[in-house]
Amino acid sequence: MIESDVDLSARNTLRLTARASRYVAVHDPAELSGLCADPELAALPWHVLGGGSNLVLPDVVDGLTLQVEIKGRRLVGEDEHAVYVAAGGGEPWHDFVMWTLAQGWGGLENLALIPGCVGAAPVQNIGAYGVEVKDTLFELSAYRLDGGAKRVFSSADCRFAYRDSVFKQEEAGRWLIAEVVFRLPKRPDLHTNYGDIDAELVNAGLPRTPAGVAQAVINVRQRKLPDPAVIGNAGSFFKNPVVPAAQRDALVAQHPQLVSYLMPGEHYKLAAGWLIEQAGWKGRRLGPVGMYEKQALVLVNHGGAQRADVAALTAAVQADVMARFGVQIEPEPVWW
Repeated sequence: MIESDVDLSARNTLRLTARASRYVAVHDPAELSGLCADPELAALPWHVLGGGSNLVLPDVVDGLTLQVEIKGRRLVGEDEHAVYVAAGGGEPWHDFVMWTLAQGWGGLENLALIPGCVGAAPVQNIGAYGVEVKDTLFELSAYRLDGGAKRVFSSADCRFAYRDSVFKQEEAGRWLIAEVVFRLPKRPDLHTNYGDIDAELVNAGLPRTPAGVAQAVINVRQRKLPDPAVIGNAGSFFKNPVVPAAQRDALVAQHPQLVSYLMPGEHYKLAAGWLIEQAGWKGRRLGPVGMYEKQALVLVNHGGAQRADVAALTAAVQADVMARFGVQIEPEPVWW
């Protein structure tokens, strides 16, 4: 059923004040065919909404907003080395991760407690603690918004990069991701040397198993990051910038405490949160928005914020980081 003038404030984790001109919940990909066949709807711009966790909404979303409510999770196959597990695009991401662990399947444990839905995870190539979705994604099924045709994308087809994919580039806004299949290894391949995970395993007395790593990740995230149900936020708001080795070395000479990670091709990833904190923005507000007091990388809505407030703070933080370090930082969320 198509609804008009729908409040989206509770449907985006930043809790921005926003409304959808037209809105429909999609529970089955087959429903797209009927929507596409309606000439009035087909003439409108379409927007696909999952959990709204990596999104900056305008005050009014013109056109048709499609809320993905496609659910389901299942084992679709296995081989000598891995199991293949599928989840509907509308499945809550964290619930899916915990379900795989409950079945004894590791591989997604570092990505526990990330908000949002399964269908949105490949768009952003979500990542945390040294692991990204691309590491386990096998393929996904998506439907064209202009006609409803189905296509299966392999991992290579998705053209994953750091917080990026083909769905944020030339295919942006063209697809509804209905199901994602993950290849999860039968033998655990734990990644614990990124951030505080090793220390948390020891301090909390957790086992070095996929489930133990997931609990360590949950503990660390809950200490550092605000709960979107309590205070509006979109998680890590800025990407960690990647710079050439020469630029990183020059920065270290001036700022010995600079946090950086070696990348392929003689480049370094810099910790955006550290840069933002050193630029004086940790816990600082600009109107109804600000950078979180416990983690400078997280932009929070203290209440009643709109897109213009987020844009103003984004520009102010970028300008101060550039002035101090000569480094350009870019926001992670998609801006409708």
